Amino acid sequence: MNIPEHIFKGYDIRAVYPTEMDEESIVPIVKAIYKFLHEGKPEDQPLTLVVGTDMRTSSPSLTKVAIETLVNLGAHVIDIGIVSTPTFYFCVSNYGYEAGFQVTASHNPKEWNGIKIVKNSPGGLIKIGKSQGLEDIKRMALNGESVPPIEGGTVEKKEGFLEDEIENALRIVGNPKLKRFKIVADTANAMGAQYIKTIFDKVEADLIKMNFELDGTFPAHQPDPLQSETLVDLQKRVIDEGADLGLAPDGDGDRLFFIDEKGQIVPPTIITSIVAKELLKDHPGEQVLVDIRYLLTPKKIIEESGGLMMVTKVGHAYITEGLHTSGGIFAGESSGHYFFRDTGNAESQMPMILTVLKVLTEENKSFSEVVEKYRRSFESGEFNFKVTNAPEILSAITEKYNDGQIETMDGVAISYPTWRLSVRTSNTEPLLRLNVESYEKAEMEEKRDELVTLINSLVT
Repeated sequence: MNIPEHIFKGYDIRAVYPTEMDEESIVPIVKAIYKFLHEGKPEDQPLTLVVGTDMRTSSPSLTKVAIETLVNLGAHVIDIGIVSTPTFYFCVSNYGYEAGFQVTASHNPKEWNGIKIVKNSPGGLIKIGKSQGLEDIKRMALNGESVPPIEGGTVEKKEGFLEDEIENALRIVGNPKLKRFKIVADTANAMGAQYIKTIFDKVEADLIKMNFELDGTFPAHQPDPLQSETLVDLQKRVIDEGADLGLAPDGDGDRLFFIDEKGQIVPPTIITSIVAKELLKDHPGEQVLVDIRYLLTPKKIIEESGGLMMVTKVGHAYITEGLHTSGGIFAGESSGHYFFRDTGNAESQMPMILTVLKVLTEENKSFSEVVEKYRRSFESGEFNFKVTNAPEILSAITEKYNDGQIETMDGVAISYPTWRLSVRTSNTEPLLRLNVESYEKAEMEEKRDELVTLINSLVT
């Protein structure tokens, strides 16, 4: 089977099973991954790496072949079984393993699968995206390159890591005393169910479970909380149950959205701000990273809390890389990814949930009241335009708003004293993405509508 080049994305490998990746084609891909990760070691010295997998229907057979391939190369494989991606990251980081990969396609529909790759370093985990080596892996996989196999490959099953992960999360949050909350969680039959159950086996709460049975066919809905329609049932259930909050992780559990007691989606920038403020209480002067899309609320809260804000490109691999190079304590992305230095610079949702519960306990207010306390700006939400002429549109926007402060780190971001815009192309689809924010709701709506009209007039 020929391996399509396009399955090597910006941050990981994503492919439709079995037409773009199957049990045959995963072999050269795994060999290429191992060769890349093995670079710098003597040929006769095997690599120890962690392999995890999600609950997709194609994952068991793909993972089985992947592990067999590694063993045939002489690797020592730490098999952690079916886990969320944050738990996979925790295992590589916490136990000091050299590297690893997770067989998953994150929030993609059921027919997809893929691979997320990390290597360890003294400064934390390094995710292998396009700019960190995935292009090399693609080249080696397409050319059929590998390391010479050696004898003695082994597989070790590892257990007990979820207990260690929750203890680490409680330590990060300061082992808080928490009120008993009523919480509704819709895990979309996907991996977030595992760590949410682990938390509330340890922490007392009234947990109302929705779609907790692992099922890679996703019978309830696609596990993508960025699609607002997937949250409707959870929002209604939170209101109907009189719950304090709702939780909505994505397919592999590395993204998490919060719902307040009124059934409203809490902006991830508010969640970032809440956690940043808590961490900065004990770590003043530290850096907190946020992505280019929305800055105004986090910037105000981070500065008010005695921290420094650093801006990164959009994408979890870029943000982990930013934490690695800056030594920052925490990062929050507008799409619901949250990263801690204390979890190897990777996503970890256990301390996110615990921190929000800690703040709600200490504030003794409803979630919506806490959200308003932290809100410093108003956000448009992301608008996506299917385009073939993105450079022309970006150029027109830059020309129209050339009196603002222009930033080209990731697409075009333009800032004014009271509002800003971000327009960037998708890493994976032919889309142009628009985000607008302002300190005033009316101004945000005015500029949002102005930009939507402009872009629509230029789309070809």
